[in-house]
Amino acid sequence: MAEAARRAPDLAGSTWICALEQTAARGRRGRAWAMPPGNFAASLVLRPTGTAAEAALRSFVAALALRDALSAVTGGVGALSLKWPNDVLLNGGKVAGILLESTGAAGRIDTLVIGIGVNLAAAPAAAELEPGAVAPVSVAGETGVSVTPETFLTHLATAFDHWERVYTQQGFAPIRRAWLADAARLGETITARTPRDSITGTFADVDSDGQLVLETSHGPQKIAAADIFF
Repeated sequence: MAEAARRAPDLAGSTWICALEQTAARGRRGRAWAMPPGNFAASLVLRPTGTAAEAALRSFVAALALRDALSAVTGGVGALSLKWPNDVLLNGGKVAGILLESTGAAGRIDTLVIGIGVNLAAAPAAAELEPGAVAPVSVAGETGVSVTPETFLTHLATAFDHWERVYTQQGFAPIRRAWLADAARLGETITARTPRDSITGTFADVDSDGQLVLETSHGPQKIAAADIFF
């Protein structure tokens, strides 16, 4: 993502940048991100039109693209699900994560960088995780399928192009429906943790703005950003 941001001013259009090795990987909120050899790390540089809020909905576009790419390389082996806001699960374990960073002003986006990490070959050690976080898994460990980062990128770029066209031509509604069809723990009790609160309730929906909707003892609550625990 740092390299993508560095190159962004000189890029004429949408560009994927793939790293076969990382020395300063990071996750959400500045957390460390481990990348064992053979895993996938790539960033897509976009120059989206519209507002910052509309650009942020591309985390759902990326999640659908990841789901389709993972299904393609594994031949449909293993159960894939989508964990709000930015993770993809394989057989219930975290196999991929998404991180968005942007530049712009006054509610508009100049450049959007979508960073994607996938445990193709190996999963980070559970000891590296925040307590209560979903355990990591790898494609190879769960399915026995070996796939190179270059091959995975081909599938991912194709899938992202499809869902990006859906989003730009039809809006968020079809993206939301497709995402909810594979949402992890929909209808079940989950906990959303923000820097200030911890809210437990039934995962009822994702609204038209991409917010998590929890049914709680105090009524429905909408959450724009949080870490989710099962």
